[in-house]
Amino acid sequence: MQTPLAARPPFRGEFIPADYFQRLDPAALSPDGRPLEIDLGCGDGSFLLDMAAHYPERRFLGVERLLGRVRKVAKRITKAGLENAEVLRLESRYTVEWLLPPASVSRLHLLCPDPWPKVKHHRRRLVQQPFLDAIRDMLTPEGEFLFMTDHEEYFHWVEDVVARHGGFQRQEWTEDSFFYPKTDFQRQWEAEGKSMWRLRLAKG
Repeated sequence: MQTPLAARPPFRGEFIPADYFQRLDPAALSPDGRPLEIDLGCGDGSFLLDMAAHYPERRFLGVERLLGRVRKVAKRITKAGLENAEVLRLESRYTVEWLLPPASVSRLHLLCPDPWPKVKHHRRRLVQQPFLDAIRDMLTPEGEFLFMTDHEEYFHWVEDVVARHGGFQRQEWTEDSFFYPKTDFQRQWEAEGKSMWRLRLAKG
């Protein structure tokens, strides 16, 4: 049974699953077997495109729920001639917990998700125990989960959730650890003298 989203033809640069109600076939995500990286909540696609251009030996899938953004990212992918990048229109939690197959993702990127700062809204935060269970399951043996936020309280909250989960090992992550392009938001934030908080986790 297919979701109505699949009724329309995909944009060039867009990935539409054959079935939204079962785990994807890893071969559908990376037909040539290249390591797959996921950018959750890819926004305007700047980070996704920069990564795909810098790492042609890898495949990249951006996940974004808003149709207008998906259309724009797909156009940017096509205009840039990137054959190793696509964008999926879907909600991030559903993608991670119900769609991505086990041991299929080499790196998952979650950059500046909504921090839901009010205590009564903390249950809406994306990083929760079931979410971490799903990430650990879908990562390859050497896979990594990279999290970044501008919200210090949310960062420490995620640190605590990860520590209680126990399925990940923290890795060093400095500015020069590896190529990691800055988003427009990050550049603006740092230009104001503010800090980004980052967490690099290896599958334990």
